[in-house]
Amino acid sequence: MKRLLLSLASFVFTMHAAAATYYVTVAGLGGEPDYEQRFNANAKDLDKVFRSVAAAHVVTLTGAQATAAQLRTALSNVAQQATATDDFVLVLIGHGSFDGTEYKFNLVGPDLTATEIAAMCDRIAAKRQLVVDTTSSSGGAVAALERSGRIVIAATKSGTEKNATVFARYFVEALQDTSADVDKNESLTAAEAYTYASRKTAAFYESQKRLATEHAVFNDTGRGDAVRDAGNGQGQLMASFTLLRYGAAQKAAADPGKQSLLAKKEELEQKIDVLKYNKAAMDAADYKKQLTAALLELARVQGELDQ
Repeated sequence: MKRLLLSLASFVFTMHAAAATYYVTVAGLGGEPDYEQRFNANAKDLDKVFRSVAAAHVVTLTGAQATAAQLRTALSNVAQQATATDDFVLVLIGHGSFDGTEYKFNLVGPDLTATEIAAMCDRIAAKRQLVVDTTSSSGGAVAALERSGRIVIAATKSGTEKNATVFARYFVEALQDTSADVDKNESLTAAEAYTYASRKTAAFYESQKRLATEHAVFNDTGRGDAVRDAGNGQGQLMASFTLLRYGAAQKAAADPGKQSLLAKKEELEQKIDVLKYNKAAMDAADYKKQLTAALLELARVQGELDQ
């Protein structure tokens, strides 16, 4: 049974060579000049980062373009173009609201509910999706957005954390600061970006000597409640979802001759993570045997990439 569980966990991390990644970023209604400037700046920074990704399709909506109609059009276009092997990333920046039942993302003109946003994302064929809702009250959106194969990150643990958030600032910073790549494999995962942004957000409130009014959470199993930390099945998909690559990994991703090797490298790294995650449930000798084999194969693949 233990080996079966490990096999099923490993299946989640089968080699994923995404043909393309579709990024949609929306900076919603600011309401005040300071917020408007901050939201737009965050969105423009993400736009610049995402456009550096190989095989990226990037749409960024800010200012007067940040309407429900424009977002519907953007997501409809992705639905028409994206295939099952592509990745899809949606980032919502701005203000949100929650009335105890329904979350709404504040836009120019009519707002959109989490249920409406989820329905649009459901029409996108990409099997691996990431939705990052950095708004106030975003925790109230998780239940509507969660689905198998979709990672949902929210800046707040519930819809009742209604103050303006700073999580977006640090999520963007994570994509610009190579120190966020904790394992130094030149690939930044959604898990690494989430961890970086959560840590920086907590440090912000401590430095300001203020009570924290936001606590980021995530769900990547498509069921149950959102959590703050990985464990009990939560966090595996997030740890395998690559947001962007740096240096040699970025060059390899843009080189058709090395793309399969890069995919193999990331598959092996993910397999090693799964092994470590399941160590306590495995026979010690079997764990050592599988880990050694994976590490040796990873070294071989890395050697070919370095040539």
